[in-house]
Amino acid sequence: MPLRIPDRLPAIDLLKKENIFVMDDSRAHNQDIRPLSIVILNLMPLKITTETDLIRLLSNTPLQLDITFMKLKSHTPKNTPVEHMMMFYKDFEVLKKRKFDGMIITGAPVETYDFEDVTYWDEMKEIFTWAKTHVQSTLFICWAAQAGLYFHYGIPKYPLEKKMFGIFEQRPLVPQMPIFRGFDDMFYMPHSRHTEIHREDIEQNPYLSIIAEGEESGVSVVVARGGREFYVTGHLEYAPRTLDMEYRRDIGKRDDVELPKNYYRDDNPDNDPLVRWRAHANLFYANWINYYVYQETPYDINLIG
Repeated sequence: MPLRIPDRLPAIDLLKKENIFVMDDSRAHNQDIRPLSIVILNLMPLKITTETDLIRLLSNTPLQLDITFMKLKSHTPKNTPVEHMMMFYKDFEVLKKRKFDGMIITGAPVETYDFEDVTYWDEMKEIFTWAKTHVQSTLFICWAAQAGLYFHYGIPKYPLEKKMFGIFEQRPLVPQMPIFRGFDDMFYMPHSRHTEIHREDIEQNPYLSIIAEGEESGVSVVVARGGREFYVTGHLEYAPRTLDMEYRRDIGKRDDVELPKNYYRDDNPDNDPLVRWRAHANLFYANWINYYVYQETPYDINLIG
């Protein structure tokens, strides 16, 4: 089944070229089923790129999803046209009276700041609190994962000596969990971050469980509240060339830019990336939607909470 997304969203044309079936609002209204309501708080600087990446993964499910994009009132994006934000995004203030089956909160380019120094931290705290009672299952990505773990459970983040940048091998620690259904004994995940969380801090909290980690990249997936919260420290949603764009954007501008590990064929940036995470990324998102959203959410969405 397709996704139900706003008419004229740029991702529609991009994904149709990839033979991914999406449905705009106009056609979806003719289907007599209750779609799952998914809200995406997109904090990434390149909004349209992130929209396309996430919609590409969410489309790999037999369920109809009604996608809503949320934005912060306390922050104005610099890299996305104002017209795009006005047409496709709604302020949290407008959406907070609604309930949603699922929510995705993306990373943000503020990870080197203390959480309290982020200009929109107060609004983020309000959204984190709201999601606990208004969303069936929330997926926190990269900076949002660190921010959510800090806000909800007091888990600190730590600066890395050098950026965790590349494609890293991960191991499911609880392979019988539905989120890993169909997974192999190991999988790959893109990482692009300057900070990390520590296993020992999470292990001391009885409400948190580490369910995947990498020998080099550390903790990668944490679960809480029986699957109502997933914290993912990497970027399974990344398109094949995203790390390449980050590398070429930063090289020459900073003195700490290294070649992304395990990414280019033969470690040569003149070669194409070797894509090794796409299949498990699709499976992870499909499992999340099926087992932790669709099968857990009440038919009456107002009963969430």
